[in-house]
Amino acid sequence: MIRTFFVGLFFGLAIILVLPCLMLWTIVSGNPDLMYGAAMKAVRFAAWIVDIRVRIEGLENIPPQTCIFVANHVSNIDPLAFIPRIPRRVGVLIKHEIFRIPILAAGMRRAKFVPVNRGDKESSGATIPLVTRNLKEGLSYAIFAEGTRSPDGRLRPFRKGSFTMAIDAGVFIVPVSIAGTLNLMKRGDWAIRPGEVVVRFGPAVDASQYTTERRAELIALVESLVAAGLPPEQQPLSSRLSTVSPPSE
Repeated sequence: MIRTFFVGLFFGLAIILVLPCLMLWTIVSGNPDLMYGAAMKAVRFAAWIVDIRVRIEGLENIPPQTCIFVANHVSNIDPLAFIPRIPRRVGVLIKHEIFRIPILAAGMRRAKFVPVNRGDKESSGATIPLVTRNLKEGLSYAIFAEGTRSPDGRLRPFRKGSFTMAIDAGVFIVPVSIAGTLNLMKRGDWAIRPGEVVVRFGPAVDASQYTTERRAELIALVESLVAAGLPPEQQPLSSRLSTVSPPSE
């Protein structure tokens, strides 16, 4: 609990004291890279404070082209462990409640983070063309495709939005399997526990080889790749995941 308190204090001071300076530089330079890089270093430092050790596998699977990193989601620890380890700047889809923090919201918008209101279909639908445009301009995104945290840690069905954007923008999808975070901070918990997290980047799938009519096939393939990188206790119980092969080029 003490470590969790220090993480909250660290982030609060960083947002109040440091972020405004980085925001000013971003506005003057027109480039959010410095602000984003500093934020990722801050997140990694916070993980160190609470003794979260992250093991990365499969970095060689990340193509140089624009990507959507599609990951499973079981804990609030997932973004802290996963996003700073992506070896490039990415945009993130984040629940709209976090955008209520004024200074933080301004910084996230400059970095092209996008708020999502899961309870408002019209608002959620409006994010698709915005993110698709950013993808076409070369900015990769990290997305938790289940839409919310899994209550029991097992992989839930993916929503269509990520795959619609990937097909429309003609980008790669990198499946990401995150294991171990449920033990560190379960849903409803406030305290962060120390431990190891494994982040596995799976083989990339070229969404430009698919059409909207074949979107369900693409979803099934990426779900199966994410599930394959998870331990048995996080894999789905049902047999809904079938073996799907990528399209021949």
